[in-house]
Amino acid sequence: MKMNDPLYSRMLVQLLRGIVYREDDEALWQCLLKYRSEATDYMAVLGLTLTVSEEEGYGFLRNSTEDGADNGEGIPRLITRRQLSYPVSLLLALLRKKFAEHDAAQSDPRLIIDRDDLAKQVEVFLQKGNNEVQWLSRFDSYINKIHELGFIRFLGDDKKRIEVRRVLKVFVDAQWLSDFDRRLAEYRGFSYGKKGALDDDGGE
Repeated sequence: MKMNDPLYSRMLVQLLRGIVYREDDEALWQCLLKYRSEATDYMAVLGLTLTVSEEEGYGFLRNSTEDGADNGEGIPRLITRRQLSYPVSLLLALLRKKFAEHDAAQSDPRLIIDRDDLAKQVEVFLQKGNNEVQWLSRFDSYINKIHELGFIRFLGDDKKRIEVRRVLKVFVDAQWLSDFDRRLAEYRGFSYGKKGALDDDGGE
């Protein structure tokens, strides 16, 4: 019985907190697969939809409906929308495009990139300025935000290598990239301080 399984409650709590990954906790992942139907029904009562990819090894929740949640009708959202800052959105777009290039050229499903190389690619768009220390501090804050969202994990104690989680492909889809490309065209050429959306705390 699921109620007698100590992992069941922990699995539900982890889903409500974020993404469940097979590689992070095999026992929790097996519990999710075992009670997938029960978890789906339980989350549906809360207005949430459970998505599980056995092939990719992850499970996460989304709001079942978008209408009526903000005007008092229907079930209030448990998972709130968060508008990301331009730098974080830019990083997500670059990582998603790297996935497309990686999958087309490599057989290894894991995408691992060098943190310093990524910083150099991003600085072309964000105009880092003359203060290297301040720039790296800002870049670290962007990367840490993406880590909090569950889209990457750090490898090694120095966190110099980053593995991009494949679940990113679900959240950053073709439509998201298309919309962001339009935003990128608007923002390109502007420096920090000239465009409010480029500020560190813009939208977060």
